[in-house]
Amino acid sequence: MAPLRVGYVREHFSSPLLQFAADDQGSTFTLVECPSGTGQLIGRLTNDEIDIAIALTDPLISGIAKGNKAYKLVGSYVSTPLNWAVITGKDTKYASIADLKGTTLGISRPGSGSQTMAYVMALQQGWATHDIDFKVNNDIHGLIQSVNDGSTSAFMWEWFTTKPWVDRDEARFIGSVPTPWPSWLIAAHPERAPASQLSQFLDKLSTYVRSFDSPEKRSKEDIEFIKTHFGYAEEDIKAWLNTVGYPQSCSEIPRKVIQDTISTLEKAGVIEAPESGFNVADFVNETVVTLT
Repeated sequence: MAPLRVGYVREHFSSPLLQFAADDQGSTFTLVECPSGTGQLIGRLTNDEIDIAIALTDPLISGIAKGNKAYKLVGSYVSTPLNWAVITGKDTKYASIADLKGTTLGISRPGSGSQTMAYVMALQQGWATHDIDFKVNNDIHGLIQSVNDGSTSAFMWEWFTTKPWVDRDEARFIGSVPTPWPSWLIAAHPERAPASQLSQFLDKLSTYVRSFDSPEKRSKEDIEFIKTHFGYAEEDIKAWLNTVGYPQSCSEIPRKVIQDTISTLEKAGVIEAPESGFNVADFVNETVVTLT
């Protein structure tokens, strides 16, 4: 049986997956890096470039709600919210989120977390969806460039991932918007990832996630791993570890996570329910995942 192709974003959140991959050595799965984020992950699932994606909750759910058949949800990866920073250029006039109404925001790709969370931000601010426009900038480097050349007003990205640019005075934080849901789920193509192979992957990933999440590993080994692989300052790593949690089992998803995410995305205008409403079972591969 061919190794599974697992798409991921190379960020500190991926540390347990990277540790698993280092031990596996490609025998059961290979990693496919997707630096542009969840929009790129969904595109690669659709284009038969990966079999599994570890990606952000909201764009995964909104994609299925909009009719994407290239994947179903099969598990959980991070059980805590993601803190989305709102970032502008080093010399722009924008001082707060309120200043962004009617401007053009940078996003990595259509359907990405950077776009869906912009709609959630608009909902919280009481803006209509036409109060913001979008410009695609592919990845963090393009997004940083866009806020400094004036082609966009701001963009949204995970706080600690963008902090190095802020620390170097290449960008500024003007706010943050935590997700109203656990931040990372696992999705897989319903046919290219056989259920037995997928279940084995999720069971083994769960052991690495639990190990990484343990108090013993958090006190030292996690810090050293992230420092070595991502170059973050120790104080930033400790601050992030204080905010993040992982599930005990990667092959379970709380039903409420899907329901609450759907509800918020509807209110934000990201998705529109059919007349009969959404059925949570349509979002998951029930032969693999357990809804709790």
